[in-house]
Amino acid sequence: MNMTTETIRPAGLAAIDREMARQHADAIASYDVAGPIATRAAASLKKTGRLLLLGMGGSHAVNRAVEPLYRALGIDAVALPLSEQLGQPLPVSGRTIFVTSQSGESAEVVRWFDETGGTEETFGLTLEANSFLARTAPSLVGAGGTELAFAATRSLTVTFALHLAILAARGEDPQAALAILNAPDDHDIAAALTALEDVATVVTSGRRLQGVAEALALGLTELSRRPCFSLEGGQLRHGPMEMLGPEIGVVLFRGLDETSGLVTAMAISAVETGAPVILFDASGQAPVAGAVTIRFTPVTGLAAIFAMLPVAQRLMIAFADARVENAGTPVRSTKITRSE
Repeated sequence: MNMTTETIRPAGLAAIDREMARQHADAIASYDVAGPIATRAAASLKKTGRLLLLGMGGSHAVNRAVEPLYRALGIDAVALPLSEQLGQPLPVSGRTIFVTSQSGESAEVVRWFDETGGTEETFGLTLEANSFLARTAPSLVGAGGTELAFAATRSLTVTFALHLAILAARGEDPQAALAILNAPDDHDIAAALTALEDVATVVTSGRRLQGVAEALALGLTELSRRPCFSLEGGQLRHGPMEMLGPEIGVVLFRGLDETSGLVTAMAISAVETGAPVILFDASGQAPVAGAVTIRFTPVTGLAAIFAMLPVAQRLMIAFADARVENAGTPVRSTKITRSE
């Protein structure tokens, strides 16, 4: 290929590529060292039986994704944006609190601790050992240091690995999830990318895997600068179906759980609108006619998240690269949001 036709990878995407290349190794390393604080966090959950998950941006998406996993253990778990907790707070007494911030320096994190002083049952999850959060609360610190690229990729996977350590300390079997981190499957996204070629924007949706859908929508918006957004499957059904058609891409997540039938029904309905439908599928069920299905080994919980997320990230990056000249370089935001 000569230099006139060769495309140069935008610097922002090259930075994301570098983060993604090490995310599995960093996630495994994070899990391996998280034990002592994970054990303390698990003991706190056993004592309180209630969990408030606080974060912003990608951190909130992670919290939304793990919320059902803690609920499945009988824990009264609620994920709220930290900004919402600052403005209209849930009571914090009697709850274990996980404050998640990959930088550990977000404006809302600093203000929440300034205003509340934290609590004895507050734990941090961060990538930065020297951050405000890690200095202020007992924290699980992900391996590999701060994520440098704009859109969250490695930081999501690493933070999920920290949650895996907490869930393992609560007695959950981590083996299926660790197996996927140790030997990730590669999946072809070409058909999915082609299906989305002519869409103006994308809506993502799931049921049990809604948090993953929200993480993808955030990254799509940040990188493609299109208003891509996420609606939980029931919420998408209640009215917003009106927007669907050939110009709206639909990305769905279906795992091996009791909500998979509802995701199937949504996929069928979305195909009927003429919308291009991409189905990330770890359910083991039959493909949906008319949808581009990316099939994974049937798994649930964090194993499903670890399997699907990197492939969804690759689709997100390719979607943005096709639409934005300098994808991955923010023009209106910064990596660490220090203002409210």
